[in-house]
Amino acid sequence: MYHPYFRGKQFELITIRETAALMAGAGFVPIIEPVKESLGGLEKTLKAICDAGGRAIVVVNPFHGDHQDDGGNITKLLQDGYIGNDAISAGILLRADSGLAAAIETYEAHSDHNPTFVHAGFTTQKGLADYLGGGLPASRHVFIEEHANTLYRKHFDGSLRVLVRDGFKRLKNSEYAKIPFEEFSELHLTYGDMNMVGFGDFLTVGDSYSEGGGPAYAVAIHLTFIDPEKDDVMFVYHFVSTTNDTPTDPAGKFAQALKKLIDKLDAGNAKLLETSAIQEFRELHAKGHFPGLGYVKKLSMKHHIETLADYLG
Repeated sequence: MYHPYFRGKQFELITIRETAALMAGAGFVPIIEPVKESLGGLEKTLKAICDAGGRAIVVVNPFHGDHQDDGGNITKLLQDGYIGNDAISAGILLRADSGLAAAIETYEAHSDHNPTFVHAGFTTQKGLADYLGGGLPASRHVFIEEHANTLYRKHFDGSLRVLVRDGFKRLKNSEYAKIPFEEFSELHLTYGDMNMVGFGDFLTVGDSYSEGGGPAYAVAIHLTFIDPEKDDVMFVYHFVSTTNDTPTDPAGKFAQALKKLIDKLDAGNAKLLETSAIQEFRELHAKGHFPGLGYVKKLSMKHHIETLADYLG
């Protein structure tokens, strides 16, 4: 069903661990692209997923981060702990620079890890489909929509297919002040119409990747909601600090953005589900506490997962 796509930074991995039981119960399957050299956090995260009875896809040849030149340590982690464990699938990332021979070699090297192809710009799709041959119906494919149009996906008709859409439009935080809310996605409603067995997104982070955030001129809190008055389409709010002209005082800016969120909730027309993440935002407001920008992002992602689990449950 739902496949949230995470890059394996600290707060992304914490988000997965904290929602592991919820995702397992809902049948959600996180996709994790490890980007940090140390794999300790990933190891803890996979243990939490398995302990909860969940499943995950781990990209063994990442495009971003510390493992982009060599994913050998990720493969070793899977070999040491997850051989024959179908709960953890090796994700084979297929980018524009991925050759067919290399894709097949990576696939065959991970045949004991329940492999999944993640299509993100690959150009020899017909060759891959031909290689899979009679095994195509049993194969699993995740398509990043921006890089895999309908014609591309047609080569893999009959297989187990998941469509991932980036519903989050990445802007400078200050620019969101002009867009208090906007449409995020309707894919949770329409994926079956496209003969997909599941759907995914990049949560409230988006597909664009950076090693670390620069100084925050503005602080924004991004929260998704499903609008029953608009055919259950998902939208996203952007609550942005009023001050955005200097890179100082992130705590003060967070307080400004948080007050806008609380005011919206108290007005009674927010349509935001009262998730555990929303409860934490309320508590942070009551205490006047700033937990750090990474923590705020974690709460935003957690709310998104809780919202979809509630709707799809």
